[in-house]
Amino acid sequence: MSPRTLYLRLAFAEVVTWTLLILGMIGKYGFGLEWATLVGGSIHGFVFLCYVVATLAVWTDKKWSAGTGILGLASAVIPYATVPFERSVERRGLLDGPWRLAPGGEAPRTLPERLLAFAVRSPVVALLVTLVVVAVVFTLLLWAGKPTEWFS
Repeated sequence: MSPRTLYLRLAFAEVVTWTLLILGMIGKYGFGLEWATLVGGSIHGFVFLCYVVATLAVWTDKKWSAGTGILGLASAVIPYATVPFERSVERRGLLDGPWRLAPGGEAPRTLPERLLAFAVRSPVVALLVTLVVVAVVFTLLLWAGKPTEWFS
């Protein structure tokens, strides 16, 4: 899967899950359906974490500037902002081409590049490791409770 395809799919998935979360909030606060935010929020949280991982991977591979990378991460926090961000980096050519660190490509130099090169060269293992890491982080966040109660 190319960086462009990965990023497009996850940007769109973020939009879909934002919609689920907002519908869940309407269900909870408008109709008293306590479970609605749990479902929408859980799905959105998982896709959010996947989008963050993908943003870090594409940022590293395409050598985005710090500003572009941070804006990519921030776009996941603002409802529906991932697609306009993805379109913007696409228009500027920042998603062009295959993975730079794929087999036969550039040699990785930094730790993030080495990790990404491993992921691109061993995608099944990397996918499993990524899913486990995302699941662990997701579980820890669920264990921590509602974000509104973290500092109270």
